[in-house]
Amino acid sequence: MIPVIQEKIDNLSKPKGSLGRLESLAVQMALIQQTLHPQLMHPCHILFGGDHGIEREGVTCTPREVTAQQMMNYAGGGGAVGMFCRQHGFTLRVVDAGVDYDFDLERYPRIIDRKIAHGTRDFLYEPAMSADEWHRALAVGAEQVDGCADEGANVICLGEMGAGNTSPSSILMHLLLDIPLPDCVGAGSGLDAPGVRHKLEVLTAAVERYKKLGAFGAMDNYPLSIIHYPLPIAPKAHEVARYFAGFEMAAAVGAMLRAAERRMVVMVDGFIMTACMLVASRLDSAVLDYAVFGHQGDEGGHRLMLDAMGAEPLLHLGMRLGEGTGALCAYPIVESAVRMLNDMDSFDHAHITKYF
Repeated sequence: MIPVIQEKIDNLSKPKGSLGRLESLAVQMALIQQTLHPQLMHPCHILFGGDHGIEREGVTCTPREVTAQQMMNYAGGGGAVGMFCRQHGFTLRVVDAGVDYDFDLERYPRIIDRKIAHGTRDFLYEPAMSADEWHRALAVGAEQVDGCADEGANVICLGEMGAGNTSPSSILMHLLLDIPLPDCVGAGSGLDAPGVRHKLEVLTAAVERYKKLGAFGAMDNYPLSIIHYPLPIAPKAHEVARYFAGFEMAAAVGAMLRAAERRMVVMVDGFIMTACMLVASRLDSAVLDYAVFGHQGDEGGHRLMLDAMGAEPLLHLGMRLGEGTGALCAYPIVESAVRMLNDMDSFDHAHITKYF
């Protein structure tokens, strides 16, 4: 189908290739929807929250109570994520996948309660979650995507809230891409130089302990459960992710895989969501066909991870907030690509001589 799409783009009233990334994005949108007239409908932003046992090791300057506080803020329409969702017409879902707090759901009815546990365990000493918890978290993500699709959405944007979640993201990048750990570890939400050194020391010790323990064998004979994809290199990705990731990250992986299965556009945010997409792509490489990398953040290893995945983000705005904000800011560029394909005149229709 690519030659047919490219022919349509090349016959639009412009010099060949002159709209750059918009043209490649238009090809991607047409391929995802298998039509020359793609449409972006009812975009949905899903923000998963979860706490991390590793936060107690002083690897972040954000205290754990901020996770719950921000989740309540988001549910009330606050925060940058709420502002950008309103600006770009996204429906926002705020999902508690593993926050260490019991929300008053009568007071905050917009928080969707899918809590797996009150945060993960401390991966400095033991796996962050059990195999059962990993699969339950994957299922949470898939369920939320199904809910968005049932409401007519064909665009999913994903965000996260979890104090300390750059730490597991750095380790996932290190172990799955074989990039030296010091190159993967950054300041997170604002650590100073001594704080970054301490963070690296803690993560180095955690990785060394993990390697000494060895693999989980058959990962407790993990079931393929909700994901009906061939998983040729899945055991390592499953193993690493459930040892180090957070519940909000596992839910995001499940959401990415289900969105791809349903042929939906997946807007990928910064460092943490890119690490989740890395895991998802190791479970099924085809998920990358549906991924639009919205933003390169300023976390130390993000550019290295993007390069290793062959991903080129649409924006680099110096943001390091998370929540999915970088991907939301990039969404209008995707809209422009689709409008180019659908609304722009052709040479013939505009009575302009095609000169190439």
